[in-house]
Amino acid sequence: MNAFTKTAKVWFDELTLNERARQCRRRDRAGLPEFDPGAERAIAEGLRWLAHAQDNSATMDGGVARHFSLVGGWASSYPETTGYIVETFLNCAVKTSDARLADRARRMLDWLVSIQFPEGCFQGGMVDETPKQPAIFDTGQILTGLAAGTRIDERYRGPMIRAADWLLAKQEKDGSWLYDTPFAAPGAKVYETHVAIGLFRAAALEPDRGYLKSASAQVDWALGHQKANGWFDNCCLTDQSNPLTHTIGYALRGIIEAYLATRATRYLEAACLAADGIMGAMSAEGRLAGRLDRDWNAAADWVCLTGTAQIAECLLLLFEATQKQTYKQAGLNANRYVRRSTDIAGPPDIRGGVKGSFPVDGWYGKWQYLNWACKFTIDANLAELRCTR
Repeated sequence: MNAFTKTAKVWFDELTLNERARQCRRRDRAGLPEFDPGAERAIAEGLRWLAHAQDNSATMDGGVARHFSLVGGWASSYPETTGYIVETFLNCAVKTSDARLADRARRMLDWLVSIQFPEGCFQGGMVDETPKQPAIFDTGQILTGLAAGTRIDERYRGPMIRAADWLLAKQEKDGSWLYDTPFAAPGAKVYETHVAIGLFRAAALEPDRGYLKSASAQVDWALGHQKANGWFDNCCLTDQSNPLTHTIGYALRGIIEAYLATRATRYLEAACLAADGIMGAMSAEGRLAGRLDRDWNAAADWVCLTGTAQIAECLLLLFEATQKQTYKQAGLNANRYVRRSTDIAGPPDIRGGVKGSFPVDGWYGKWQYLNWACKFTIDANLAELRCTR
């Protein structure tokens, strides 16, 4: 998009957008605020916002609304991300001794079980999207939540096994999942290492069902797409040459989980190789362009806050594994960047939420506060507290 087109678009938006959206964009375009609420406040406000998103889902079913839009309001519940939000809520319920978080997680789980397909999989997209089609990625994310749910109720073990068994049945001989989905471009999807996380979790509970072998095979397949500089081919929803930091974050987190589950050094080495490349693209204040090219150069003029939060957690996990101070500092910088972009004093629909992009009219999640952006921000700040205490 050239400069003239960008300017014309800004003026068009000024004439057509509601005042709330215009004000948010003006604030963001003025630059990142200096105020940093800190990790503990970010966690508390993020949990509050996710609870608000659960209570205000357009489908009012116990799931978490996909997003709040400054243009369109609250969306319907999103099974995929509700699945891994469960784990965050249960982790925080233990950390804070807040039984209300566990109760909310149980509501999410009961809803997810109610929409599970008979063969064990889950649909892609928001719950009211049609046609309802099974999705590998979404099933994997919900599997993570079901595995976490067994901590509070054994009723979730059966649904967990059915979901994991379905993933095994759909896996290719080389370890990949090439299952067709309308929610991403066809072909290889390296970021599905994040599906392997659910299988690693299930393997810890059901060690004799082949889940560990399946998860490891998928991550090994993904490593075959890693370049000498750490970059991954086939690692985006839409643009394989300039992948989102969001999907890079997914891929990296799955590789780290493979290391945590197996302690195989090849996974730690691959994760460090990618992390070193990413850190080279990050500014001293933690800014990371929303897309990165194969040489780890910026390929977007906006920040994907979701991806920044995911990568922050990954860097802090790598610090825990290696004690390398550069990982810790970069993770802290990235966390601070995301926190500075949030509003912790605004109205309930946005207070504590995390925008898809900074500025808010960037390509990813334009005008939206995304539930998974908030979830990953909480996780990254929990990692920060572990690393700084």
